[in-house]
Amino acid sequence: MTAQAQIAGSFETGGGTWRFPANQPLRLDSGGEIAGLEIAYKTYGQLNETRSNAVLVCHALTGDQHLASTHPVTGKPGWWSRVVGPGLPLDPERYFIICTNVVGGCMGTTGPASTNPATGEPYGLAFPVITIADMVRAQAMLIEAMGIETLFAVVGGSMGGMQVLQWAADHPEKLFSAVCIAAAARHSAQNIAFHEVGRQAIMADPNWVGGAYLKAGVRPEKGLAVARMAAHITYLSEPALQRKFGRELQRDGLSWGFDADFQVESYLRHQGASFVDRFDANSYLYITRALDYFDLAAKSGGSLAEAFRKARGVRFCVLSFSSDWLYPTAESRDIVRALNAAGCRASFVEIESDKGHDAFFLDEPQLDATLRGFLAAQASARGLG
Repeated sequence: MTAQAQIAGSFETGGGTWRFPANQPLRLDSGGEIAGLEIAYKTYGQLNETRSNAVLVCHALTGDQHLASTHPVTGKPGWWSRVVGPGLPLDPERYFIICTNVVGGCMGTTGPASTNPATGEPYGLAFPVITIADMVRAQAMLIEAMGIETLFAVVGGSMGGMQVLQWAADHPEKLFSAVCIAAAARHSAQNIAFHEVGRQAIMADPNWVGGAYLKAGVRPEKGLAVARMAAHITYLSEPALQRKFGRELQRDGLSWGFDADFQVESYLRHQGASFVDRFDANSYLYITRALDYFDLAAKSGGSLAEAFRKARGVRFCVLSFSSDWLYPTAESRDIVRALNAAGCRASFVEIESDKGHDAFFLDEPQLDATLRGFLAAQASARGLG
């Protein structure tokens, strides 16, 4: 029986939801646990006979497992369809690509909207607080259940990049290579501040109902939309906003009121309105809190190099964008310095772009070329045909 057939015997081909038995709970950093954990996932390509070509792609804050598949809610292409596909840097003809919805998410993985087995109702705020390390721990459980001992690569941008770093710190023996894009080793005060604005917007919405809105049959759509609008500004750059919108008006003349006079206002309102259709407000609270708690060096006496000390066998590629002010290049340089100090092999590329933090979602030829070159070199070293 082939490696792919063995996986297909237990896991749904192309994706599905994997449920762990109650006696195999996810242990959390908070001291709690989640029993009966469910993880929603998508796969692309086939696992080879030696199980050596598996690539885990980790998604960002508002992403999900629909990496290169049509999203079931929005009908839009997968969030990284421009990178994952035949002839693209992550080619399913060569790699077995896995993407999971993170713990705390709202697209099938156990989160605050899931049913609490103790009550038979949605968890709401009874859901335990989670961390990036908890997300990675759940992913490691799934990879082990798939019978994959070592990942060829773990790849991610933004919050996905933080998961990549956590994988390297906590499970280096399970990694051959790692690609961290537009991320940081800890959340800054500015990052935390923006997230707090979003959380307060959600909790100020009367329809939040103390987190029990699903039971009440309502949704805090206005608060969640405002949270998305505020966050979306941080994903762009001033040059990008100026190039796309400037001070262009929506219509001829001013409204002399508070309608969306400017195109940039209309754009943000659209971003907020479309977001509430596919995301859960409590998931937004929990995942942003996990990001705020992220500090990879904290458990190593404040030394980031020490956090990477066991990852000397992992080959790293760290990328940043010149106009990213959410996770600026200085943060990536700090990661690379720590990797070097720990004796790890690391390459670093700062990509010149005026598209801001979200550049890794967009058409950036240098990003594609860097990913393709790094992965091809590691595949050769790994002996992948």
